[in-house]
Amino acid sequence: MGLKLYPGSEAVEVEAGLAYAMAGETGKAEALAEEINQEHPLDTQTQALWLPAIRAQLALNRRDPAAALAALQAAQPPLEYGQIPFLADLAPLYTAYLRGEANLAAGEGAAAGVEFQKILDHSGLVWNCWTGALARLGLARADALEAKSGKGADADAARVQALGAYKEFLALWKDADAGIPIYREAKAEYARLQ
Repeated sequence: MGLKLYPGSEAVEVEAGLAYAMAGETGKAEALAEEINQEHPLDTQTQALWLPAIRAQLALNRRDPAAALAALQAAQPPLEYGQIPFLADLAPLYTAYLRGEANLAAGEGAAAGVEFQKILDHSGLVWNCWTGALARLGLARADALEAKSGKGADADAARVQALGAYKEFLALWKDADAGIPIYREAKAEYARLQ
């Protein structure tokens, strides 16, 4: 709808490209990413944040975490902490979130945890963006992965941290519709970890 209401708007195009990618609309996301790339070849945020985020999500959809991490190489701090002018001074840290998801998919719990913690540590930049809420779940999953792959006291500590992070996420979502898939998944993951 936004693309029809505001044709040619860079803000709408980049958000739509990421939304298409997250929704699995690969053809639409790829076409829009190519259009954005051609229209804004010198725009730093577009080239270093938005297009890498779209490409990383597409790679994650293909179950290729290595390609997702490669796509995100340009999007590193301090650039990813930059405020996005057309989002009311918001820096949603999409790239950190996607880097965390790619690390989870690659089985790298510690690296994923660093990325999700980065979002939680910068909640003032994220405000109420979905990345802040889902970073809690990402951190829980990263700790659970470390608990599964670790041994002894380190595994036990990671399990305790994972349980705490799951509790925080579930408390945050306590009034959510019980049918939301990510909420159901989180509850099931938490139950298996107990």
